[in-house]
Amino acid sequence: MTIPRAEYENMQAQIQWLMEQLRLSRQKRFGMTSEHTSEDVMEQLSLLFNEAEVYADQGAQEDDSRVVVASHKRHKKHEYTLDELPEDVPVEVVEHRLPEEELICPECGETMTEIGKDVRRRLKLEPAKVVVVEDWYYTYACRKCEKENIETPVVKAAREPNFIPGSFATPEAAAYLMVQKFTMGSPLYRQEQELRHRGIPLSRQTMSNWLLWGAEHLLKPVYNLLHQELLKREVLHADETTLQVLHEPGKTAQSKSYMWLYRTSGDTDRPIVLYEYQPGRSACHPKTFLAGFKGYLHTDGYPGYHSLPDEITVVGCWAHARRKFDEAMKSLPKGKAKNSSAAQGLAYCNLLFKIEEGLADLSPKERYDQRLKQAKPVLDAMLAWANTRTAAPKSALGKAFTYLKDQWPYLLNYLKDGRLEFSNNRAERSIKPFVIDRKNFLFANTPSGARSSAVIFSLIQTATENGLDPYRYLTWLLSSAPEMDLAQPKVVQLLLPWNAPVVCKA
Repeated sequence: MTIPRAEYENMQAQIQWLMEQLRLSRQKRFGMTSEHTSEDVMEQLSLLFNEAEVYADQGAQEDDSRVVVASHKRHKKHEYTLDELPEDVPVEVVEHRLPEEELICPECGETMTEIGKDVRRRLKLEPAKVVVVEDWYYTYACRKCEKENIETPVVKAAREPNFIPGSFATPEAAAYLMVQKFTMGSPLYRQEQELRHRGIPLSRQTMSNWLLWGAEHLLKPVYNLLHQELLKREVLHADETTLQVLHEPGKTAQSKSYMWLYRTSGDTDRPIVLYEYQPGRSACHPKTFLAGFKGYLHTDGYPGYHSLPDEITVVGCWAHARRKFDEAMKSLPKGKAKNSSAAQGLAYCNLLFKIEEGLADLSPKERYDQRLKQAKPVLDAMLAWANTRTAAPKSALGKAFTYLKDQWPYLLNYLKDGRLEFSNNRAERSIKPFVIDRKNFLFANTPSGARSSAVIFSLIQTATENGLDPYRYLTWLLSSAPEMDLAQPKVVQLLLPWNAPVVCKA
């Protein structure tokens, strides 16, 4: 039986695609996750952009009869010390002295005297300390009036407001639970078990109520003001990741919800990192959150960002473009990868990254000028090269070319301002802590819980970016906020991370 040529070619394409998927699957499961370029591709990079130098080097090597032996690097043995610990770490001194009966000199019988000491430093770690705080509010009366007058004046010490009305919670306890969950990735059920082992019957429902109340009544006003401050900036980054919410109205427990991230760029000394929970990935969500923002927005290739208002200029991510060619390289057999179009595309990306590394220490104006001088010719050459290449649309290389051409207008936008960054890695680094924590707590129970998590996570990450210790900052904030009028923006301004006292510094 003869197979029609068209059907045969279609089968061959399907087999090739399946083999690519198999190689990519093996790479993701067993290979290195790093996108570091191999030596073969670096050689391809040299052949593409430095042919004259490469050939000159080869000629020189042919005339050189010396044998070059790879040098051996000996790694310095790491010495573990306690010298780099913070100065405020308490030191517990334990003195070891001989008893009096052992101080008798074995030669003459006299009592020996102390002439020196050897100090050995060790590190001791103790579980979190649990303390019950009793507030004693005294009442005062005038004894003279009690004897002589009909009425006796009685004065009571002023009561400090409870962190949560009617609750035995303290700011320190709530801050500890928040940091344990959203920084250390310890879910409330795990914290409940740990406390139970220490004889403290604190249920996860109680802990959850503390976190929800604190986030909604005390942290949310600070979050809202940070949101307003964020929209005043001119360069932002955005990203999003999935989150499962069990009791989302109108959706099954298995459906996807999303945690969106918006943050400042590297052009500020007052960084802001905000997370926002939304039930979907619609383009209306960033449009609503960024209402009033005018400037540049770094994103990945998600089309939802491309329908934002005209006053927002979307800047594409070259790390994503490079990743597509890297995956295309890994999908090829080893023998065919070195001189492939995927290797050439990866080489172009590597050269652009190398140029960007050399501009890191320049001012925005100098960086803008040097990008036009150094990067623009490479970008023009890359586009001209890409337009001469073809690949099956569903193949890894075809997807790389499709991404590159579809995103090209956005990928070029980083040339417009020296403050802009070459990739959206800053946002990806900020979304990663949430992704890591999500692997521990897996899901949110309700939308209100997801929104509260976004608020807490935002303040923790913003505090960290501003050089604060999250626990100290949250403790200070939760202690100060109950006594303040949080309806007044000028009052809330005092609680922002860059206005925190020195004691909150990491």
